[in-house]
Amino acid sequence: MTNLLTELAPNEGYTLSALDGVRFMRSDRPLGRTPVLYEPSIVIVCQGRKRGFLGDEIYLYDAQHYLVLSVPLPFSTETEASQAEPMLAVSLRLDLTAVADLVLAIGQSRDHTNVAPRGMISTPLGGVLADATLRLLEVLASPLEAKILGPAIVREICFRVLVGNQGGAMRAALAHQGQFGKVAKALRRIHADYAQALGVAHLAGEAGMSVPAFHAHFKTVTQTSPIQYIKSTRLHQARLLMIRDGLTAAAASARVGYESPSQFSREFKRFFGRSPVEEVRDLRVSFALSPAVQVSGFAISH
Repeated sequence: MTNLLTELAPNEGYTLSALDGVRFMRSDRPLGRTPVLYEPSIVIVCQGRKRGFLGDEIYLYDAQHYLVLSVPLPFSTETEASQAEPMLAVSLRLDLTAVADLVLAIGQSRDHTNVAPRGMISTPLGGVLADATLRLLEVLASPLEAKILGPAIVREICFRVLVGNQGGAMRAALAHQGQFGKVAKALRRIHADYAQALGVAHLAGEAGMSVPAFHAHFKTVTQTSPIQYIKSTRLHQARLLMIRDGLTAAAASARVGYESPSQFSREFKRFFGRSPVEEVRDLRVSFALSPAVQVSGFAISH
């Protein structure tokens, strides 16, 4: 599996596959704790090791464990990798409409009404899921096979995840029931309109909660406050615009809703540890971004 993934992801960073929603991740060196923002996805590491840090929780994902996110979450990661053994992984974006159909079908025979929903889960990778991942990588080597056979294998992988050891918590989350569902709806609103003025009181009202209740349930799901979540989303999106589209810091800050470029620069440096100029320069040098190595989705750092 690692040899195949090495060919599919020849360069560091994110590489798009022949199938929409599936990307390859590679790092040839260790990376310290780095802020990231992952979209709802399944991340399966075939070689190397990553740790995710969300609140007080640590989530391991390596060749024996995979990571699943049911909502977009900002957190930080660290990566164990080397030139001899790069970190190699495949990321599958969750099509929430397709997943909802699976949740509905599975729910008819598997009760999860008493299981607490989880926004992020790391769980052991079983042989059946590993086999499905290998078959997906094999068909992704051929654009035609990816187009014809790939979607069915992606659906199978989603099914295997949803009926796995911690599938009940993930199914409950993806069903968007109860207070978790209301927060998930607010998160979707934030990601659709992050450049707009988003007041916490207005988001709470849309979710049908009081402001204190919204704060409490929001932090339970994301391990951060609504204001900090909005801020981190804007900063991640601005970084994406600078790296992917070549925007200046001032242009990117205006695009994501900042009125003051100087405030944006201060908050960017506080969040990422480097100024916007330093971040863009270092990422371009590190990953030598080209049409073959593209940055897409929410997460730039890997």
